[in-house]
Amino acid sequence: MFERLLEQIAVEFKSRSIPYLIVGGQAVLVHGEPRLTRDIDVTLGVSVDRLDDLLAIVKQAGWNVLVQSPRDFVQQTMVLPCEDSGSGVRLDFIFSHSSYERQAMTRTTTLKVGQTDVRFASPEDLVIHKVVAGRPRDIEDVRSVLLKNPQVDATYIRRWLGELGTALNEPFVERFEDVLKSAQ
Repeated sequence: MFERLLEQIAVEFKSRSIPYLIVGGQAVLVHGEPRLTRDIDVTLGVSVDRLDDLLAIVKQAGWNVLVQSPRDFVQQTMVLPCEDSGSGVRLDFIFSHSSYERQAMTRTTTLKVGQTDVRFASPEDLVIHKVVAGRPRDIEDVRSVLLKNPQVDATYIRRWLGELGTALNEPFVERFEDVLKSAQ
């Protein structure tokens, strides 16, 4: 079921020229240790100005929007939560267009899923996403990715975590350093 959905996402976004990358648990399966995941998180390289395009994709794909007022919800959260009715898999589409996310879109890991090339976050960008999320499961995912990918570009990770940490007043670099030490 995940393979079908990942292929569908890749085809639909390519056809509408919407840059994207798969983050979250699905990307951890690529760069870290296998674990159970029940959703697909997709970061979009566009702002909410493209919501109508996303809603058209959702309708064409037969996915269900999980909120009553998508426009209001997306304006408040930058996320459009959906569900694939056939499988019950949740799909979270995350709008973005920051300089960090534009950079991450150029660094994707492209893998063949079924017959389709699917764009996953690079190991470094997955680490950044997970450190910023900061939940215990995310920190374990970071450790897993670092153990499996000891060659990650820590300078790149520190740079973006530093900028994001300053903007959000959060100790992201320190959080990363703690996980990095425990993974060595």
